[in-house]
Amino acid sequence: MAITTRDQLIAALANSRHVLFDKSSIANAVAGRFYSLWRANGQPVQGAIPTAAAFCDRNLQGALGMENPITPLLNYLAWVDVATGNATSTLEIHDRLCHQGGLSGTIAAPTAQITNLPLTLAAVPAERIGAPDHSQLQWWLEWYADTGSTGVSATVNVTYSDYTSGNVTVPLAATSRASGLYQILPFAAGKTGIKAVNSVTLSATTGTAGNFGVTCTRYRAGLFTVVANKAEVFDWAALALPEIANDSCLALLQLCTTTTTGISKGVVRFAAG
Repeated sequence: MAITTRDQLIAALANSRHVLFDKSSIANAVAGRFYSLWRANGQPVQGAIPTAAAFCDRNLQGALGMENPITPLLNYLAWVDVATGNATSTLEIHDRLCHQGGLSGTIAAPTAQITNLPLTLAAVPAERIGAPDHSQLQWWLEWYADTGSTGVSATVNVTYSDYTSGNVTVPLAATSRASGLYQILPFAAGKTGIKAVNSVTLSATTGTAGNFGVTCTRYRAGLFTVVANKAEVFDWAALALPEIANDSCLALLQLCTTTTTGISKGVVRFAAG
């Protein structure tokens, strides 16, 4: 089944399931960079730092606590009420597919780091991956503990959707702090997406070991607030009514506009039909 008419949508919204989020602010941020709210305190509770390559689902600590609909109903992200502590904040809702941690800022070239790698999509259901060319996926280097104050570059060896491999060079700022995200881009010419990350090589030591890893997500919706601490509503049309696959591990990302992420509070409504 699927929601295909306005009447079905109205009926589904009348019986929607609600999930709350209330995330604390993350300090030491930099404007113009992405930050993960996975480790932010609040609701849902702080997600754990992965100690191995792991598949993520809705039962994982840190995920928004959605419920799967009764078969054959499909689940849709239909409504979000949100308020942020900072004005002009951009929040994104992603399905966190898989992740790993344990990489170090002090292991540098010529040594390629392979701790808890490769990270693959082997355990992720196709309906959560989306397009078979992996073009709907985003791969990130995610920071769990600060790695010092030296700016370096990371050479990330990846396997593309067409099974070829290559290196992607990601510049890392001198302020690589906990919860920071670096997207693994750009792809090689003609490539549509990544299906695995095999190794990470730093050009030099960052000065502190810290802890970072690789995370794969799929974008599901984006929100933009204009005024601080004022609730704003995003309905099904603004969100594009994305279908949310069963067992999705929904989590928040933020594109920061200042030196902190600010608090984020809201209600997510799911419609089944």
